[in-house]
Amino acid sequence: MSTPTSLATERPRLVHTAEELRAGVQAARVAGRRIGLVPTMGALHEGHLSLVRAAQAACGLTVVTVFVNPTQFGPQEDFDKYPRTLASDVDALAACRADLVFAPSREEMYPAGCSTCVEPPAVARRWEGECRPGHFRGVATVVLKLFNLAQADVAFFGQKDYQQAAVIRQMAQDLNVPVEIRVCPTVREPDGLAMSSRNRYLSADERRQALAISRSLRWADQLAAGGERRAAKLAEAMQGVLAEAQIRQIDYVAVVDPDTLEPVSELAGPAIALIAAKVGTTRLIDNWRIERT
Repeated sequence: MSTPTSLATERPRLVHTAEELRAGVQAARVAGRRIGLVPTMGALHEGHLSLVRAAQAACGLTVVTVFVNPTQFGPQEDFDKYPRTLASDVDALAACRADLVFAPSREEMYPAGCSTCVEPPAVARRWEGECRPGHFRGVATVVLKLFNLAQADVAFFGQKDYQQAAVIRQMAQDLNVPVEIRVCPTVREPDGLAMSSRNRYLSADERRQALAISRSLRWADQLAAGGERRAAKLAEAMQGVLAEAQIRQIDYVAVVDPDTLEPVSELAGPAIALIAAKVGTTRLIDNWRIERT
């Protein structure tokens, strides 16, 4: 009589070194399997898991990386308190049937003497690039390292981090990295709040206040659908919704070109509305694609 497969055998293989990761990927490659990569910093939520499921649907081996990357945090940012929940992350990935989890140490990713970094492309200069100097240099560097280690065919990112996805796509193109960048839709809570690992920092009152961010984006979209073409008016309307919610620490509210992320004056085609603001002490970002009708 056959023995039922145990839950343990269904869990993803957890590895911590580059050598182990490469061995797992190479074995899959020899077997003719397509490699999908989902880079994360852990503290996984449904947004991350939607990327894992997309990778599972498109690829024969799904690699998820869990690494809180120190080089993308500024000196006054939340690196030390950023949630680290590897055990529960692996549980969630088991439920999604991820194949391989790479959770390296800082020393594994940045050994002593490591001093090379990637200068990010022009699309990184504005918005997050201005508010968080050095952030995209750290992102571009660690993602390129992960691309080199995993040798993936397809890498999956979320639209919620719109500028980050644009930076990574351009970097891969500029540096001839043979990986397809696939950007998947933002996953939201039922009330509209974009899922983020940082949402857990919000108090109940702040959580309600934060809903004004997605509400302001939807309002801009509705105004554009009603015929408003002036980007300044759309940004002004978004700022008004944030002000009503008493969200006063705003880094930027902008309507930009989807490709260059440069500000637009009027909607001549699709545009992206971007917001970065603090609710309490928690910095949140969100975006919305506005289609010209």
